[in-house]
Amino acid sequence: MKLIEVSTQEEAEEFVHFAVRLYRQDRFWIRPLDQDIEWVFDKQKNKTFGHGYCTRWLLKRDGETIGRIAAFINGKTAHKSNDQPTGGIGFFECIEDQQVANLLFDTAKEWLEDLGMEAMDGPINFGDRDKWWGLLVDGFHLEPNYQCNYHKPYYRFLFENYGFEIYFKQFTFIREIADPVHIRIEEKAEKVRALGEYQFRHIRRYRLSHYAEEFRIVYNKAWSGHDGVAEMSKDEALAIMKQLKPVLDEKLIWFAYYQNEPVAFFVGLPEVNQIFKYMDGELNLIGKIKFLLHRLLSTNKKVLGLVFGVVPEHQGKGLDGALIWEVAKFLQKKYQKYETIEMNWIGDFNRKMLLVLKQVGGDIGKTHHTYRYLFDRSRPFSRLPIK
Repeated sequence: MKLIEVSTQEEAEEFVHFAVRLYRQDRFWIRPLDQDIEWVFDKQKNKTFGHGYCTRWLLKRDGETIGRIAAFINGKTAHKSNDQPTGGIGFFECIEDQQVANLLFDTAKEWLEDLGMEAMDGPINFGDRDKWWGLLVDGFHLEPNYQCNYHKPYYRFLFENYGFEIYFKQFTFIREIADPVHIRIEEKAEKVRALGEYQFRHIRRYRLSHYAEEFRIVYNKAWSGHDGVAEMSKDEALAIMKQLKPVLDEKLIWFAYYQNEPVAFFVGLPEVNQIFKYMDGELNLIGKIKFLLHRLLSTNKKVLGLVFGVVPEHQGKGLDGALIWEVAKFLQKKYQKYETIEMNWIGDFNRKMLLVLKQVGGDIGKTHHTYRYLFDRSRPFSRLPIK
């Protein structure tokens, strides 16, 4: 077997195409856009390179690719809330062979050790947690959402046989939009409405830079205190909004305001994988025409609930339920464009949000695992604490 560190355009293309060949017979796999994979490894586009390091490898046997892996260090999260410096691995794809998988894992481990890391999480992203995060272990009969991982069922055993342990679980809840919302959510909404202190509005496309800053303010207060979540800069927030601009629906992104200050948000997107699955990974001229055609025909009936957050000082006041109620009623009565919503992964450590999702309704359709591997095998392992 021969390891090749990706350094040429040809090798970068093979990094993408190996997965295409591997999943060719999987009816539920949707090929990611090539440009979305390439974006992660582009130093000019991915802001994480400003405070991190990344590399990737191909593994070949007799000239044929049999595996791939990336390893990375995010300087903002490597030491945050960790008992040891922790790097990451991701974009792992492999034939069903433990020896091959072990060589890929060993390679990433050695690279991370050389840079001072003492553990690795995986499979994760070199960037935000809402993309390419976690190993799919349940829900193989469902199509992956945009920039969400889909894997072979045997990957779980490759990880766990190597020694990876579950650091936390991620759940994707699925519900029909027309289904009634739990009475508890309605009660929260009525309580908040009676106070008359909050306003709820969806965004307007022509003010995206303004909303990027409001998103950053709420995100940093609501999420950056969580383990492994870095504070977001203005440039990063604006880059996210610009990246979403071609696909966003302004009526799916909502903010709650208190005294004209943003205190909560819900970010939903049209689940564009329902369109991208017809493009075979290419958003070229033909792909763009297909995309526009499907948007005009409204063939996509699914919403991806991307992220939800309430700033700490307004938590526990029923604001979460009130915001959900406003969005639900709007989609059920005034904007009946979508049929289904999938709430992008909720960590098992987030008890409050799990309770809210159970009240919203729906079932767990997909489960992903985020694994951790401690390089010192004598060291006791601890899961991410439940909050």
